[in-house]
Amino acid sequence: MSERPDRTLRRFLGYDMKRAFAAIQADVTAVLAPHGLRMLTYSVLTVIRDNPGLRQSQLSEILLIERPNLVLILDELEGLDWISRTRARDDRRAYELRVTLKGRRVCDRATAAVADHDTRMADGLTAADRQALHLALNRIESNGRSSHDDADQLSRP
Repeated sequence: MSERPDRTLRRFLGYDMKRAFAAIQADVTAVLAPHGLRMLTYSVLTVIRDNPGLRQSQLSEILLIERPNLVLILDELEGLDWISRTRARDDRRAYELRVTLKGRRVCDRATAAVADHDTRMADGLTAADRQALHLALNRIESNGRSSHDDADQLSRP
C-alpha cells in the first residue's frame, strides 16, 4: 500500500473538508453531550437565543433544516423547557420562538464548551490563519449557492 492510499482524494478540497469536519463533529458531539445537546439542537437553541421572536420558517432557512425536521427539534427543546413557541400576533399560522431562562443557561454553558472545543480544534493556527479559513469557507459556501442558482436558472423554461 502506498504511503497515502487516499492521495488522489487529498487533491480535492471537499475531501479534506469532509475529513476535518468528521474530526470536528466527533469532538463537538462529545463536548455537547454532557449538556444534553447535539450539534443540531445546539445550533437551533443558539440561533433562537440570539434572535428572540424568530419564526420557525426563518429558523429553517437560516440553518438549512427541512421544516418537518425542525418541528421535531423544536418539540424536543420545548419539552425540556428550553424554548417557548407563541403564536405571532400578525399571523396566527406562524410561531415566534424564544429561549427560556433554563434554555439560556444551558446554551451559555454549552457555548463556553464549544468555544473551548473550537480553540482546541484550531490549535496551531494563527489568528490570520483562522480569519483566512473563515473567509475561504464562506467563499466556498457562496460559490456553492451561486452554482445552484445558476443551475436553477438553466432548468427553468
